Amino acid sequence: GQARGAYGGGAVAAPAVRAVMAAAAAATASAAAAAQAPAPRGDGASSVHWFRKGLRLHDNPALLAAVRGAHCVRCVYILDPWFAASSSVGINRWRFLLQSLEDLDRSLRKLNSRLFVVRGQPADVFPRLFKEWGVTRLTFEYDSEPFGKERDAAIMKMAKEAGVEVVTENSHTLYDLDKIIELNGQKPPLTYKRFQAIISRMELPRKPVGSVTSQQMEGCQAEIQESHDETYGVPSLEELGFPTEGLGPAVWRGGETEALARLDKHLERKAWVASYERPRMNASSLLASPTGLSPYLRFGCLSCRLFYYRLWDLYRKVRAVSPPARSRRTRVFRAGQSACREAFPLAKVWALSRDSEAEQHAPTLPVWATSVASLAKWAEGKTGFPWIDAIMAQLRQEGWIHHLARHAVACFLTRGDLWVSWESGVRVFDELLLDADFSVNAGSWMWLSCSAFFQQFFHCYCPVGFGRRTDPSGDYIRRYLPKLKGFPSRYIYEPWNAPESIQKAAKCIIGVDYPRPIVNHAEASRLNIERMKQVYQQLSRYRGLCLLASVPSCVEDLSTPVAEPSSSQAGSSSSAGPRPLPGGPASPKRKLEAAEEPPGGELSKRARVAESLPSELPSRGV
Repeated sequence: GQARGAYGGGAVAAPAVRAVMAAAAAATASAAAAAQAPAPRGDGASSVHWFRKGLRLHDNPALLAAVRGAHCVRCVYILDPWFAASSSVGINRWRFLLQSLEDLDRSLRKLNSRLFVVRGQPADVFPRLFKEWGVTRLTFEYDSEPFGKERDAAIMKMAKEAGVEVVTENSHTLYDLDKIIELNGQKPPLTYKRFQAIISRMELPRKPVGSVTSQQMEGCQAEIQESHDETYGVPSLEELGFPTEGLGPAVWRGGETEALARLDKHLERKAWVASYERPRMNASSLLASPTGLSPYLRFGCLSCRLFYYRLWDLYRKVRAVSPPARSRRTRVFRAGQSACREAFPLAKVWALSRDSEAEQHAPTLPVWATSVASLAKWAEGKTGFPWIDAIMAQLRQEGWIHHLARHAVACFLTRGDLWVSWESGVRVFDELLLDADFSVNAGSWMWLSCSAFFQQFFHCYCPVGFGRRTDPSGDYIRRYLPKLKGFPSRYIYEPWNAPESIQKAAKCIIGVDYPRPIVNHAEASRLNIERMKQVYQQLSRYRGLCLLASVPSCVEDLSTPVAEPSSSQAGSSSSAGPRPLPGGPASPKRKLEAAEEPPGGELSKRARVAESLPSELPSRGV
């Protein structure tokens, strides 16, 4: 809850500390607020627009509602400085947020307005602002997450008691998630097929609204004091208590301006738009793309509706044919990879409402290990598997990793090798990932650990072979694990197999300069597959649990990556193939190659099996 609070308007701190912080913040802001309190006027509303996500001026219907018919509009973001200094949210996410707020403030300046960054908690801040600013209208973007709903309900109650009108608008998701639940019999659809069936009966997503203009803001400007930056300015990382020495430049710069520029570049790839084919994966795919959009969609710097319709308009121009609305909806929806972004929040609502009931009736679920040491080595990139460690190093340095890299490290931590709970992985990703969204992050981890949504537990990512096929030369590892840069491509994915002479030449002795593998992958994966098999045998006797649901489309993300031909590919491994880890050979009978990715034919077969699964959950009972 606290991690979500950082980006949704604050979190709950210890009462004593909270009282001190609230008093200090109130004392500082009250003087400034009193100095710029509006003179009583009888015409129009005195509006406050509350930014949380949706950090943009384009396609922001709640902001337009604040401007409409108002004589004064203030744009507010509430930030809790105590929480910033004590939370587990990483510095990259905070930097992205602060950059987004700075960009928003610059855009508002062009409209002769400013962003008011108010320190404190919403529950403490709003009663004071309502009174000191004479607020009569509060607007904000609807938040579908359970935490957000609870927070907003409390603020709406306060507003009602203060006689303040509240206007909320849905613009963070393409569809009204509450409407989807209503159309599905007052319960969320728990399969992808059912989800698509529901949205096919709905109208197309609303088109994005225009940006607020200087003409609209002209008649409702709030007075800005000379001390605005000292009182309501965007703080720096140092002010929030983050050490910045040694912090590299941001790979992803936050803000609406950057988001819109990236969108333009993204849509320049006309061939991809025309075919909707997934790009061939190669080593460069693992690096952050200048057209990447996921953090901007997560923070609302980019409207998902603008992305949807810009993509569709370009598709129509390139193809010069207008397919039926249903085909249009499906193609664009999938192309934007928006399905999980819309579906997982629905599943989270259902899970929270059914937790107590499920606990009473559910069979035994996987009993995960509680190895703090294993979790720490995984999170810090010290597992002894260069492919896994390089991914975690990139995540910690840049705040982003490719979705197939996420698959690899998630499988390794959970059902693949370490048998550590997916919930631990959620917390690490929530700290480090720029685009970590509460519901999508949790849903993805449940899926990848085979705890829900996906049942092909026998499919496992090999921490050697998967990376080798993606980047045969090993340049990705050399980039993020420079201590291994001296190893030849043949050994860079399994340096423990390198002769001592090669280790010395590389100036990296395994077990001294770089750790030995934390587990024997061949043995661990076999053991864990048997564990999952036993769990699913128990589940097969139980009907109605959400773990029996499946999301067939997600199988597509498991397609074997295809490396671009390169001169280094032929010499990247020995003719005998990968050598086994110390401690035991891999089973020659297991075509998963210690659970590598299945070949295309087997994958297609599994996809067909997944598609044949029931689109509805079985009814409860015997």
